[in-house]
Amino acid sequence: MKRIKYIFALVLISTFALSCKNEVKPEIKTVEVETEAVKELDPNATYAKAEFTIDGMTCAIGCAATIEKKIAKMEGVKSATVDFDKKLAMVEYNEAKVNPTLLEKTVASVADIYKVSNMKTVEDFSTKKSNVH
Repeated sequence: MKRIKYIFALVLISTFALSCKNEVKPEIKTVEVETEAVKELDPNATYAKAEFTIDGMTCAIGCAATIEKKIAKMEGVKSATVDFDKKLAMVEYNEAKVNPTLLEKTVASVADIYKVSNMKTVEDFSTKKSNVH
């Protein structure tokens, strides 16, 4: 009987000792994420504001957001907003690097269906950026 208790105690201790060594540690992975480069704005530049209508957009997420991103990435563009509901684009840009013709060509380069009209330079934008793109 003493041997059975001894063997049982040995098995029990061995089980606990071995189970502690098999701890599963979480795997840590490092993922690189691309970040958009921060644009350097020329403090001495003269910025103009332009508003224009974009015809041919069929949705806010695919059309308007794509056009907005394309314009915003242009060198010399300080800000760009495309309001799908009003079919209105509002762009603030460095006059030395961007002009209305270049803005129109950029919109047309996104897709042939987009047409710019009513291009005008303004002192202040007629509407603020919409929360929905």
